[in-house]
Amino acid sequence: MSVVTLSPARLAAALALRDLSNPTAGPHAMQLVVTSLVDALRTAWGCQVLVHRADPVVSVHDNYERLRYPADAVTRDARYTRYVSATTVLRTHTTAMIPPLLDHLATNGQPADVLLAPVGLVYRRDTIDRLHVGEPHQLDLWRIRRGDLDAADLEHMIALVAGALAPGAPYCTNPATHPYTLQGREIEVRIQGRWVEIGECGLAHPEVLRDAGLDPASWSGLAMGLGLDRAVMLRKSIEDIRLLRATDPRIADQMLDLTPYRPVSARPPVRRDLSIAAAPGTDAEALGDRVREALGPRAAIIEDLTILAETPMEALPPQAVARIGIRPGQVNLLVRLVLRHPTQTLTDPDANRLRDDVYALLHEGTMHQWCAC
Repeated sequence: MSVVTLSPARLAAALALRDLSNPTAGPHAMQLVVTSLVDALRTAWGCQVLVHRADPVVSVHDNYERLRYPADAVTRDARYTRYVSATTVLRTHTTAMIPPLLDHLATNGQPADVLLAPVGLVYRRDTIDRLHVGEPHQLDLWRIRRGDLDAADLEHMIALVAGALAPGAPYCTNPATHPYTLQGREIEVRIQGRWVEIGECGLAHPEVLRDAGLDPASWSGLAMGLGLDRAVMLRKSIEDIRLLRATDPRIADQMLDLTPYRPVSARPPVRRDLSIAAAPGTDAEALGDRVREALGPRAAIIEDLTILAETPMEALPPQAVARIGIRPGQVNLLVRLVLRHPTQTLTDPDANRLRDDVYALLHEGTMHQWCAC
């Protein structure tokens, strides 16, 4: 299979990004969330715990095949996965660390009951908004035990995790499908009047265990994956994911504990709508990844980038075709750009310049409409 691989510069930039969950990179509230989750399960189960970190470059085999992703899974596409080579990727989930950990259990004398907790950054192509980034943090929690673990054990695990992440908040689960679990669930908690997804879980698929040399007749498991950025936001009542990496001392100092966040400012958003020509099938994830790559740190000023409407070239009136310079086979996307710096005032000229930079990156037509800066 031919794949589009990362340039050396993009790979270096990804690997240089600070992992907020790793104490060796400095303290952060995220580490306290990880500790609270692991301690809650360790106390309830009395099992051994292995918190694990590994190189973020993993094999395609561990990231996909050993977790039973089909060969034609859309997530494998280079639009969503950052390939380092034809056989390696920047891991798309911390679950990619599970197969090697299971191998280790099978070949090094298994404890009868263990909690595997691989943690760290994962790398995706994602939309730009207040809840998503291209390099989120994840924590997997897999309980592997000799004997049977069933749906009742999974419900108990969900209750323990929801209680640790959002003490006292209501929670619910919805059916979900994962290739590496059975009886999959999506977990949501209700915060400030809305339901927020915190992770997904299920019973560890017997074939994943068997592939590692753990006989499903004797071994079973619970599998859970959690988004740590979202977890910190829940615990601290933070509305904007960009604040987790803020360097302003008024914000950064608040990211050292789990007390509720005290807003530093409430600057109004600046909105700019863009009418662009693009290739069919272009989605918000692709646009977000292109903007993040090109703008670097300046992309942090963008609070939200949303596709409001899509119109084929053939359905546009002639004056619109001429104004945009759209070509046959392209589509017209109406894109809303919301600009708001987390800590600094954004002037109209600054907003217009950034709008034009984003427009130049995304518009693939032959005519351009620039701001009067």
